[in-house]
Parts: sequence; structure tokens; C-alpha cells
Amino acid sequence: MPSTMKDLVAEARANVATVTPEEAQGSGELILDVREPAELGQSGAVPGAFLVPRGTLEMRADATAETAESRLTERMGNGRVHVLCAAGGRAAMAADTLRRMGYDATVIEGGMAGWKKAGLPVET
Repeated sequence: MPSTMKDLVAEARANVATVTPEEAQGSGELILDVREPAELGQSGAVPGAFLVPRGTLEMRADATAETAESRLTERMGNGRVHVLCAAGGRAAMAADTLRRMGYDATVIEGGMAGWKKAGLPVET
């Protein structure tokens, strides 16, 4: 039977841990935002977060690729990556992908909506 997006997100969530927005902010670890650039203009950004849209994640996270982003690849085996999207679905799939690539990745509960609900800082 084919999988739905909901199925894929549920499977990814089963494979990765979550952290609260407060835990992610206070960790000193990399916060990876996998939303599209236009979304940042609409809902703001987490200060200091690194933007890699979900659609380009694999080519940016692969240290052997010419398109690799060192700010991300230097975390492989050397720290945790907390992944954020609008509400959590894309972040779960991205964190699971990163996990399969050898990263220690978690999902920030509630995504950007959860971040804002927690009253944490947002850049506009």
C-alpha cells in the first residue's frame, strides 16, 4: 500500500527525538531551519538559525558534495542539530534524513509556531 505524507511524517517522528524550543535555544547547538526563504519573511526567523530549505538538505548535508555547507557538515559526529520548520512535519523528515546520514538530529517541538508560543526571540 502506498504511503501518505502523514505516514512518512509519522515514521520519521518515530525515528528521531524531540526537544522543546526552550531546550533547543539554550543548548548552544546548531538550529537548522528547513523552511523556504519566503516563509522567513512571513513568520520571522530564529536568531542565529542556519537556513537550508528541506528541498536542498541532502546536497548541503553531504560532506562529499560540492554543494556541502560546512556550517552543517562540521556537526556530523561533533554535536547535535536541532531542526525547525513551520509546524514540525518537514523538520521530522529532515531530522530523520540527517540521522540516516550520520548526524545527531532532533526536532524542535511545534516548529516555528511552538517557538513563538514559548515567547522566544524572533527576527523579522
